[in-house]
Amino acid sequence: MIAAAAGSPQNKSDSKWVAPADAAAKKNPLIGTSGAVAAGKKLFLRHCAECHGEDGAGIQDAADLRVLQVQNQSDGSLFWKMTNGNVKAGMPPFARLSDTERWQIVCFVRTLKGDEHPEK
Repeated sequence: MIAAAAGSPQNKSDSKWVAPADAAAKKNPLIGTSGAVAAGKKLFLRHCAECHGEDGAGIQDAADLRVLQVQNQSDGSLFWKMTNGNVKAGMPPFARLSDTERWQIVCFVRTLKGDEHPEK
């Protein structure tokens, strides 16, 4: 849903899929807000899990959202990528979701753990 993982076919085009500086600098207004992660999980399962899997590991060519390449991006970058998509790489835009819903999904994505995040 958000970005491509190392080794996936999307990764080759993802290196050029960079959020504009002003978008990348945006701060998530829901950080620390009660219920944001739980709401984000529900939205993720409804809108994102079909491609990224319930655990964010990615299904087929979809990005593994748990890897450092994704987790090291700013919240603003993830929000921008979710909003605008990257249709050439198979990531649809999710601008139809409200800003709040997209920020909630970003909050949930931050909770995903992979082998690169054993202590996260």
